[in-house]
Amino acid sequence: MADTQPRVQDDLYAAVNGEWAATAVIPDDKVATGGFQDLADDVEKTLMADFEAFAAGTKQSDSDDLNEAITLYKQATDFAKRDADGIQPALDRLQELQAITTIDEFNAHAGQLATNGFPMPVSVDVDADMKDTSHNSVVISGPSTILPDTTYYAKDNEQGPKLLAKWRETAAVVLAKTDLSAADQNAYLDGALAFDAAVAKRVKSSEEWADYPACYNPISVTEAAKKTDSFDLINFLNETMPALPEQVIAYDPRFLDEAATLFNADTFADYKAWAYVKDLLSDTPFLSDELRIAGGAFNRALRGLPAAPAKEKGAYRLTNTFFSEPIGVYYGRTYFGEAAKTDVIKMVERMIATYKDRLQKNAWLSKETSEKAIVKLDKMVLKMGYPDKVDAMYAAFKVDPSATLLANAAGIAAARKKWQFAKLTKPVDRSEWAMPGHLVNACYDPSRNDITFPAAILQAPFYSLKQTPSENFGGIGAVIAHEISHGFDNNGAQFDEYGNLKKWWQDADYKKFNELTQDMIAEFDGIDYAGGKVNGKLIVSENIADAGGISAALTTAKQEDDVDLHAFFTNWARIWRMKERPEYAQLLLATDVHAPGYLRANIQPRNLDDWYSTFDVQEGDGMYLAPDKRITIW
Repeated sequence: MADTQPRVQDDLYAAVNGEWAATAVIPDDKVATGGFQDLADDVEKTLMADFEAFAAGTKQSDSDDLNEAITLYKQATDFAKRDADGIQPALDRLQELQAITTIDEFNAHAGQLATNGFPMPVSVDVDADMKDTSHNSVVISGPSTILPDTTYYAKDNEQGPKLLAKWRETAAVVLAKTDLSAADQNAYLDGALAFDAAVAKRVKSSEEWADYPACYNPISVTEAAKKTDSFDLINFLNETMPALPEQVIAYDPRFLDEAATLFNADTFADYKAWAYVKDLLSDTPFLSDELRIAGGAFNRALRGLPAAPAKEKGAYRLTNTFFSEPIGVYYGRTYFGEAAKTDVIKMVERMIATYKDRLQKNAWLSKETSEKAIVKLDKMVLKMGYPDKVDAMYAAFKVDPSATLLANAAGIAAARKKWQFAKLTKPVDRSEWAMPGHLVNACYDPSRNDITFPAAILQAPFYSLKQTPSENFGGIGAVIAHEISHGFDNNGAQFDEYGNLKKWWQDADYKKFNELTQDMIAEFDGIDYAGGKVNGKLIVSENIADAGGISAALTTAKQEDDVDLHAFFTNWARIWRMKERPEYAQLLLATDVHAPGYLRANIQPRNLDDWYSTFDVQEGDGMYLAPDKRITIW
């Protein structure tokens, strides 16, 4: 290693990843490179090649769902027709919205508008009821803002006005291609931005959304309808749902309280302009290449991207947007090895056993709470690799080769929306997968008490049969234990073994847990990064999971006869390597519930005694933390 490289004792991340970072190049159409992103790029290249072969007829599929995806892909790659159609498919679609001239007309058609995917002043969906996850409920929240988070609208945020100016510039270019007059184009832009500003004052920030239990606010449907006022909620539910519910769940109660001031006769023109422009911009990926590139300018500026993805890559990504699960099942069956799956499942079982042991030996947890936590572990469901079969919803996704690409995309989106609404009177399907098999990621769902590990993440550096057990424990082992830990983070701790929002802790234990949670917030809060400050509260749940993940993985690794903790910590740092564009780093800092990779790699080891003995870390070293400052939760 070059002499200029930092010592491990001062900066683990830089010592492991510094040489890589010095030469790594971020492609023009990417926001970042490294770890997760490199694997995702490789998976995408593999699947793009397969889809080209499917389209050419040199490769065949016996899956009806995948064949439907291939048909959509063929449409998406018919660039000559897309260019010839120009903006007309979007204008045809927008006629449905333009025909609405009054609030009464809007309410008469609101159900159909929502089903067809137009932006709504009140967001209505169906999801598992947090307090009884065996059945579904109607949930209500506010619309999304143009900028990624409400913090961008604060007076002291210098990025906000610049980004809104870029959004206006992007929208103006696309609006100029429509049949609206120049005066109407300007009026639509003014109205859209005025409505967006009103939305930003009334909806939750990313930090607020990170508190899952705070989303559970049941209210009778009649009371909710009074609050939405000009938005006829009762009629909307009658038009879209299989039955009228007695109550709904307000995910954002402050928004619901202020919904009437957002959407009414005085603001209707602004709403309609906002809905028109937002929908038009969301249509551009399905139109001509000129419009695809023009319509994506704002999002590229937001992330610091110099160039749009190649049109072939864009076509694949569009297809993946609508057929992710069939593509994931295909990927898993084609490229995922059963030997690796069996080995990783054994690792999960060992990690759960370690967790049980650590819970029983936990110094601050009572026996009563520990026993209930172990029950939750016993009930935790593992979803490994990919689903055994594609969700039945995809059978409703049909592609008409004679229709435009946008019309087919809108039709599939409408079918998805109808399927989602129809869940209201059906029991919750716990077999659903939160992630497709080709996604390089993993997750825990507190409402289902399940953990999902797609096949695509089960590769080096996270996992490989060619890596040592210590390397694998520092990679996928820590990720597995991270997801298990989410069952006991500040959100997951409030859900029981069936995913119900329910108190199951002893009061004294929960008080101590909250104290430790505050310590974890403080450990990260205010750290300088990417020209801003880390928000410890926004990222606390992921940091609790990281701390539990590395700790449980370390304990399990030490059970191996040939344990190599140097290799363990080195691979821990390696999986978090990431080189990102400054704009994207700032975006993540404001909205992402995960800490930056650099901090994930460097801060968590400092809480572990084995870190100090492994690398002889001493007081005065950059990676040293005084014993009384080290945090152990799980």
